[in-house]
Amino acid sequence: MIIFGTKGYLYQLAILTLLCGQCGNPAAHTLSKRVTKFTLFFIPLFPVSTKYATQCTFCGAQHKIDKEQAEQLQVQASSGQAYGQPQQQPYQG
Repeated sequence: MIIFGTKGYLYQLAILTLLCGQCGNPAAHTLSKRVTKFTLFFIPLFPVSTKYATQCTFCGAQHKIDKEQAEQLQVQASSGQAYGQPQQQPYQG
């Protein structure tokens, strides 16, 4: 009998002050990375998918971003220049 599946891991990469595309407020946004790993007998072996997102702490709106944008935002957070909007279209709910 072989037991296999997937398990998700959520990593918080940075907290940035950005202009929210949903509510329009300059608020703190968390930059997060979600990694889904393949497991065999409940042991995580290798990543299957990696996704990045920002989430507004004021209204809770979440925006998916790609790896390059996430890396740029991480650099901005470490240098203290993270005020603005990520390079994407605002969320139109």
